[in-house]
Amino acid sequence: MSPDAALDELLRVEGRRVIGSLYRLIGDFGRAEDALSEAIVDALKQWPETGVPDRPAAWLTTVARRRAVDMLRREAQRSDKEERALRELEIEPPASDARSIRDDELAMIFMCCHPSLSPDSRVALALRTLCGLTTTEIARAFLVAEPTMGQRISRAKRKIADTNIAFRIPDDDELALRLPPVLAVINVVFTTGHHAPGGTSILRVDLADEAIRLARELVGLLPNDAECRGLLALLETTHARRATRTSDDGTLVSIRDADRTRWDRETIDRISTDLMTVFKTGRPGPFQIQAAISQLHSTAPSFDETDWEQIVALYDVLEQLSPSPFVRVNRAVALAERDGPDAGLASLESIAGADDWHFFHLAIGDLEERRGDVGAAQRAFERAIELTDNTAERREIRRRLDELSC
Repeated sequence: MSPDAALDELLRVEGRRVIGSLYRLIGDFGRAEDALSEAIVDALKQWPETGVPDRPAAWLTTVARRRAVDMLRREAQRSDKEERALRELEIEPPASDARSIRDDELAMIFMCCHPSLSPDSRVALALRTLCGLTTTEIARAFLVAEPTMGQRISRAKRKIADTNIAFRIPDDDELALRLPPVLAVINVVFTTGHHAPGGTSILRVDLADEAIRLARELVGLLPNDAECRGLLALLETTHARRATRTSDDGTLVSIRDADRTRWDRETIDRISTDLMTVFKTGRPGPFQIQAAISQLHSTAPSFDETDWEQIVALYDVLEQLSPSPFVRVNRAVALAERDGPDAGLASLESIAGADDWHFFHLAIGDLEERRGDVGAAQRAFERAIELTDNTAERREIRRRLDELSC
């Protein structure tokens, strides 16, 4: 592996851990990120000449700590907290054990997803700090201007500093309150990787993998929490079908046309067993219900043999637990498979708050096409194209429009 490739892989895996350990000592995102950036510059200069170190993660951590020390020493005036941080940083760190690394990472997750931050800020900060995306990448993913996204991330960091949000894993009596926003953020990270809102590809496998890794960390912290396990099951069973999301040339493939022999059957079978155990713990929560729906799609022998009756029933439960246009639109799509396109369209027409979502219009276009109303289908597909900036998705909708015109 070349030095550049080795560094890219190292940063993807270890960068967030370095940031976490530095932040625990310094308590300042800016300095922690700057110290890591300087260590990266050193690696780019040295590794091509000296080769990749035997323990590259330890090398990066050590150099980043030294750069943090240099920064603090350059400060003409230092607070008591900075003096303490400097003393700790100057001590050569012992070898980090897996437990301390995990605890730093979990503390970072809970801090970035603190309830006092807005939902948008939590997601942006998590993608920047936990997943290592640049501000440019995050802005592109959420279709906002880069300066706007930069301000959003900066405000989140300032709020953490100004309100003294603690860098720690919440106590047991706090976890019930602190857990839902963390689960929600991890789910959004996965969704961004599974169905990228912008760009040329529908998939960002690196983001999906990162979300699954974070979900596993939470399950490791809370192995008996049914919603943590439900979220992990949802992400893993959805990711198990990723091989058929697109064809070799990048064309989108619907679940109806997917080659199910290419799905990760080992993962799907394991999750079936896991979900049976999870559902025995009590009344299922929203992520457990979504995991069950995803698993029904994954275990069906074919699209036509999918248990639409059960899926509609699960969406009914999900709408009671977590009502949203997203849930209602997906329920209408399942209802159309069970009862026909007229039933699905009637359900879609009753949904408020989904008009700016491209999938809503895509669903209408699909059902209108099945009913034989070509004009209505074309209008819906054209509206869907207007609402998505993903190149692969726009190309697929355009293909369907062209077929209607023939």
